[in-house]
Amino acid sequence: MNVGTIPAKWARLAPEREAVIDATSGRRVTFAALESGVRRLGSGMRRELGLVPGDRVAILSKNGIEFLEVYFACGRRGLVSQPLNWRLGVAELARIVENGAPRALVYSGEFEGMASELRAHVDVEHWIGYGGGERRYESLVERADDSDNAIEADDDDPFFILYTGGTTGESKGALHTHGSATMGMLNQTVAERIVPQDVYMLTGQMFHIPMLLAMNYLAHGCPLVLMNFEARLALELIQKERVSAFLGITTMLNWMMAEPGFSGFDLSSLRNVQYGGGPMPPNVVRAALDSFPCELIQGYGQTEGATMTFLSQEDHRRALAGDRPERLRSCGREGFVTEIRVTDAGGHPVPRDGTTHGEILVRSPANMRGYWRKDELTEQTLRDGWMWTGDIATWDDESYVYIVDRAKDMIISGGENVYSVQVEAAIHQHPAVLEAAVIGVPDDEWGESVKAVVVLKPGASATEREIIETARSNLASYQKPRSVDFVDALPKAPTGKILKRELRAPYWKDRERSV
Repeated sequence: MNVGTIPAKWARLAPEREAVIDATSGRRVTFAALESGVRRLGSGMRRELGLVPGDRVAILSKNGIEFLEVYFACGRRGLVSQPLNWRLGVAELARIVENGAPRALVYSGEFEGMASELRAHVDVEHWIGYGGGERRYESLVERADDSDNAIEADDDDPFFILYTGGTTGESKGALHTHGSATMGMLNQTVAERIVPQDVYMLTGQMFHIPMLLAMNYLAHGCPLVLMNFEARLALELIQKERVSAFLGITTMLNWMMAEPGFSGFDLSSLRNVQYGGGPMPPNVVRAALDSFPCELIQGYGQTEGATMTFLSQEDHRRALAGDRPERLRSCGREGFVTEIRVTDAGGHPVPRDGTTHGEILVRSPANMRGYWRKDELTEQTLRDGWMWTGDIATWDDESYVYIVDRAKDMIISGGENVYSVQVEAAIHQHPAVLEAAVIGVPDDEWGESVKAVVVLKPGASATEREIIETARSNLASYQKPRSVDFVDALPKAPTGKILKRELRAPYWKDRERSV
């Protein structure tokens, strides 16, 4: 399947059906209008700019209809989308652009200044602005041929390069093909049980893997609501557009539930809320199930492998009813097209006893082809058909997976392994906690000691002693935090995952961690 052909199907079947509602610009377009924009943009890039299959096209923009047109037009014409994280500084963006070596860079008017700075650092042939002072994008589309519908890529051809969130270090470009993207969408279709009446809201940014979930709903002919996330706006859009499904990163769900007047919003249209972006403490899962009038499903995934395991709607209901309640701590079992193992360092499966730790390995047609221009790292990550994720977990007798930490986030204190996820879950038992991150900091006696960094709910209060005592009552003594910092916000990657390396950095300056 060529992912870029998705608008063409529904422009033929239901041309006047609404395809995209852009909450930022106020624009609403039908499938016929979306298809026309995709055709014209693809034709312009190929005929006027001279781009050829395999060329990269970078995109610097917040969520919007034009961003979507670039994805589909590039996919259809064999070009490779290279979306850029606008939250990064110019120096890091320049490094990513140099890595992808795009021939064209599309940017929104909001980022004209950043694009101008980038020009001084990178060699890109075509700079295509829209919605600002330079309107080359609009001119290109207006002059192009609406009847040009050539399809120049297939399953095995590259579709996009998505850069990892960089939770453990420098961002890397994960190259996905049309085939891997399609298989990722199939995994989601089965898990989410998509129906034609769905209306999907994209809460994440289009420069990262959640965009694939949004494309999947369009592939089913379902309207897509685009936004740039704010908790209150999300609630307003669910109510106004009768949204039935969205992916809520754990922190987003926390913010939405903490929004003043939450109970006054009409959320009755919701059918399915997926959550991910990191383990959610069981008490927060329970709060979400009580707060949102719909089913919950958890998806565990990475940029490199899309969504790989799912904790199903029934799993949540059974756990709440007392049947294997510990599974609220699980990220579920392997998806429809995915095979999962939890193995030791030699790649041998560890016992399915719920206690023995190993690394999660994934074999799936939804896995990336490899890291763009990083062959050595690709060979380390993809071995004999399996992708080594770097996530540490246990699994139980029915192959439900329980993530305990990223390998690089594990804390070794006094010779004992402390898994930050377990400590964070204990801290979340305190009713004032909105978010928590646990890191290891240098300790002359123990090697590392456990530090908690906590964000409190609006209007709530707690002391360091209260947080430590809450954790201690749910953990072994060596696992509890020895210190607590209270902050207004935690640093996050585009996926919503907390950047613990940024929290650790000040403490480990000029020192080396053993993990």
